[in-house]
Amino acid sequence: MFPVTDSSETVIDCLLREAQNAGVALHANQSIEEVSREGGAFRLRLKSGEVFVCDRLVLATGGCRTAAMANLAISLGHTLEPPVPSLFSFHISLPWLRSLAGVSVPLVEASVPGSRLVERGPVLITHSGLSGPAILRLSAWGARILHERSYKFDLRINWCPALTEDSLRASLLALTKTSRLVVNTPQPPIPARLWKELVLAAGISDTTRWATLGKSGLHNLVKQLTRTIFPVSGKSLNKDEFVTCGGVKLSEVNFKTMESRVCPGLYLAGELLDIDGITGGFNFQAAWTTGWLAGKAIAQS
Repeated sequence: MFPVTDSSETVIDCLLREAQNAGVALHANQSIEEVSREGGAFRLRLKSGEVFVCDRLVLATGGCRTAAMANLAISLGHTLEPPVPSLFSFHISLPWLRSLAGVSVPLVEASVPGSRLVERGPVLITHSGLSGPAILRLSAWGARILHERSYKFDLRINWCPALTEDSLRASLLALTKTSRLVVNTPQPPIPARLWKELVLAAGISDTTRWATLGKSGLHNLVKQLTRTIFPVSGKSLNKDEFVTCGGVKLSEVNFKTMESRVCPGLYLAGELLDIDGITGGFNFQAAWTTGWLAGKAIAQS
């Protein structure tokens, strides 16, 4: 859900207003250098040299793109599942694909040969390769697998997952009774521009007519439509990602209160934890929910 203003500032203003109404003291642009446990209290030393002491502490420092971002939790006894990027797009350097930037397909099946990674959904062609819900979900479920492959792997796309290979072949075979140009006969839901490039990638010239396509041409076209192989050469840059896989081990946290099981009085919330969803919305939900649980538990204690 988005605010009617369609602006993220509305959400920020809401939170700041509620914090102010509740009497929360905000210390902006402060960097915490060190946190230590002394007796029953926490001692926070800021970069400025100022020291805060509190009896309850919440760490909600966001995704652990580097281990350094989780050092406060580690210094208080927690262990970290190694962080790796999640929810990213794929870089593919094929000129014909990049020439189609902005084209989307409502339903494809994307998979990584040699793994169990398979996702269905919309896909978007970008200036750098492929993105869209199917690709983002694939990157989420395969975050560690793709990291191990250094983000260099083959991606297989079935552009017609609603049809079996036999039914697709039968549908295209019926067109061989016509004299229309193959490149001018896109099959739904494939957009015309994409259809033309897939036909050419199948080795079929732009002057070939259905009536002269032949068995070999038909076979190559079916193969291209159901098993297009893209060599992925990388992913969107780390600064573009807003989700990481990894973080503080979940077994070290009481999820009823978000209190640490290894450091009483310490609470953890948000993406600092080893939680990542298959879309940004689920990650926002996890952040709001764990933050609310931690706040409620501290208020009641």
